[in-house]
Amino acid sequence: MAFVLGSGSPRRKELLGQIGVVPDHIRAPDIDETPVAGELPRPYCQRMAREKVAAVQADADDVVLCADTTVALGRRILGKPADAAEAAAFLWAMSGRRHRVITAVAVRRGERLWERDVVSIVRMKVLSNDEVNGYLATGDWQGKAGGYGIQGPAGALIPWISGSFTGIVGLPLAETAGLLTAAGVTLWGNT
Repeated sequence: MAFVLGSGSPRRKELLGQIGVVPDHIRAPDIDETPVAGELPRPYCQRMAREKVAAVQADADDVVLCADTTVALGRRILGKPADAAEAAAFLWAMSGRRHRVITAVAVRRGERLWERDVVSIVRMKVLSNDEVNGYLATGDWQGKAGGYGIQGPAGALIPWISGSFTGIVGLPLAETAGLLTAAGVTLWGNT
């Protein structure tokens, strides 16, 4: 049995390392992540995790883990911004408001599938022009849902969360540990 991380995210690999899980292989799936017209954020996120785990090539006894993190402002899905202008628009939309961060995790072993999703609430402070421009200048927004990463410089913009910090980063560890254990993956480096 090999453990395959179906993600190119260095944050997910680091988080797995915190529970002693090191992937044997990393195979980021290449799927269309476009939301279906009218699709709500949570079902979209769940669908993305399922489609990603189904797209990863693995042997029948291998365990594959994929996840998707979606930022939702009301019914609106804030994906990975295409450029700094879109990242700025996302930040301004979230300024002084609460939004949800949903991370769905899917684990596959053979034909078996285990799934969980975690919804956390994040409040962003009222932002100033200097804060938005300063954050954008860091480049930390690139490749991140909603245009920010709480574990980096944007942490200074977020005074309050309710939920899973690791889920907001991109992989809720408590829930992921349970899924991996159910699939037969050993945690904490135990053999």
